[in-house]
Amino acid sequence: MDNTPLEELPLSLEAYQEGTLLLINKPLEWTSFDVVNRVRIALCKYFGVKKLKVGHAGTLDPLATGLLIICTGKFTKKIDSIQAQEKKYTGTIRVGATTPTYDKESEIDQTLPLPDINPELIKNIEAQFTGHIMQVPPVFSAIKKDGKRSYELARKGLDSNLEARPIEISSISLDVTDWPDMKFEVTCSKGTYIRSLAHDIGQAMNSGAYLKSLHRNAIGNYTDESAIPLNDFLAVYDRFQHERTSKPKRIFTRKKDA
Repeated sequence: MDNTPLEELPLSLEAYQEGTLLLINKPLEWTSFDVVNRVRIALCKYFGVKKLKVGHAGTLDPLATGLLIICTGKFTKKIDSIQAQEKKYTGTIRVGATTPTYDKESEIDQTLPLPDINPELIKNIEAQFTGHIMQVPPVFSAIKKDGKRSYELARKGLDSNLEARPIEISSISLDVTDWPDMKFEVTCSKGTYIRSLAHDIGQAMNSGAYLKSLHRNAIGNYTDESAIPLNDFLAVYDRFQHERTSKPKRIFTRKKDA
């Protein structure tokens, strides 16, 4: 079944095996894998099974929030096609400083002079980062280099020398009302690293910048407005699990929890 609001979540194992698309609002500091694993555990526990296919369509960094699409059962085959769709993000870039990870996951390593801000500069920056561009991913990323994750090499102080990749930014708007914090809205292709975009914008301003906050608003036609907070999703199955186990055993013949 397609993405479902909270009150219409399926309560049959068959529905999840045949395929369900869950729109989850990822909490801050959770990894995408953490969310997938927790959803899988909750469903397996409720249905009394040891295995259920569960995957996500598009990773979000731990410090990002917003739309995470979870596919179950046969719908895991849709992951590649969902990931390939355009994505929309909003967030904040802090100008005048840099971090090794290009976000708040690491401490500031350099403070730089702020540029003289004006409408013409902002328009030029927006134009520079619109369309087909080449982007170098952050060294602190999961991209593999010589069989190793780039972040593993970076943590050891080794240079992973990631190559620039083609991406497309359909639209970008920057708001400097809270300068030196710069709010943004970006619509972009698969493979775009918003952390790298923040870093590159800082360089284009002859300064530095890092990603202060990030929220994914949409993947294709799926939006965060239809997303279920993770804790609300888990509470549904915890509640039904309690109701199920508190009733007489003769009514329920499911297997015991693994």
